[in-house]
Amino acid sequence: MRTLSDLPSLDGKRVIIRCDLNVPLDGRVITDDGRIVASVPTIKHLVDQGAKVIVISHLGRPEGAPDAKYSLEPAARRLEELLGQPVFFATDTVGSEARGAVKALDRGGVVVLENLRFNAGEASKDAAEREAFAAKLADLGDFFVSDGFGVVHRKQASVYELAKALPSAAGLLIERELKVLERLTSSPERPYAVVLGGSKVSDKLGVIDHLLPTVNKLLIGGGMLFTFLAAQGHKVGKSLLEVDQIETCKSYLTRAAELGVEVVLPTDIVVASKFGADAESAITPADAIESSPFGETGLGLDIGPETAKHFAEVIRSSKTVFWNGPMGVFEIPAFANGTKQVAQALTEVDGLSVVGGGDSAAAVRILGFKDEQFGHISTGGGASLEFLEGKKLPGLEVLND
Repeated sequence: MRTLSDLPSLDGKRVIIRCDLNVPLDGRVITDDGRIVASVPTIKHLVDQGAKVIVISHLGRPEGAPDAKYSLEPAARRLEELLGQPVFFATDTVGSEARGAVKALDRGGVVVLENLRFNAGEASKDAAEREAFAAKLADLGDFFVSDGFGVVHRKQASVYELAKALPSAAGLLIERELKVLERLTSSPERPYAVVLGGSKVSDKLGVIDHLLPTVNKLLIGGGMLFTFLAAQGHKVGKSLLEVDQIETCKSYLTRAAELGVEVVLPTDIVVASKFGADAESAITPADAIESSPFGETGLGLDIGPETAKHFAEVIRSSKTVFWNGPMGVFEIPAFANGTKQVAQALTEVDGLSVVGGGDSAAAVRILGFKDEQFGHISTGGGASLEFLEGKKLPGLEVLND
């Protein structure tokens, strides 16, 4: 894969860098700047090389037209603070404002262009439309650096076609992400534990399939645990359940046993009367959820304290740990303990601990942990999972010679 060292001198050259500044906003206030922080090292590298740096990204899901609530201006202002230098913001992407801002750049200057997805060509399913938009972007630069790991699994104009239109290479963030993920798939130090949570088993099928022959222990939490419990013949009340995946979960349990992989399922559950911060809750055995005070209407919203303690022990005793998906509804304090215990244990791993992006990355920050407490926090939830599923990612393939 082409990297920054493969590019010629960038001094005075216009370098377009595709970052992932898709951060959560409350109004115009950024609630988690992790992805912006992760983009800084490559941008600084380009600035130090004397490049004229043109930052492009998407934010949210606007429908191919400008929408003020998805403006990248708050991200540009935060990037300015992190870089410690002026960052210009263009209110369009390939229009007169963008062209003028790029023309005005000095060596080492930085401009952020408006949200790529304000242009229908960015995410179009029509390759010709994507190519046309990529051509307009390419007119603004001399080189292209791909550093938005969170989007490399998408065949979109700024990820795929733009990398073909200009001399291109991967940035420092993508390099780091790949080194970590390759350690998880090709040379993990053992014992190797994978912790999966989140709401649905169906979101994790490919990861379980691909990693099952590789891991020593597979820990299951979050909403997906109830489908596994149902596969064992247990009733789960009104807890989240994917009936169409019960047989799949049965097959995973059988296959794990054949491979000598220990599947660690919860022994106790925090069951609530309803979904909400004001819900009543009780701790019940995982195999007897309907014995809670709420009976058949009980709703499992977190792993129980006994399970959280056991999960933490397994994690701490491992040399390699990959975690993707919260253990419960961590946004509500009453149901955050499982996720918090798992996160704490990952900070104590004597080896490589990887938080697999997405909701897991948001959770650790919301719960008060710092990025540097973990071996690696991925910036790409979906991209990380697809890589671990063994899929070829178009945004990476296009950077290969």
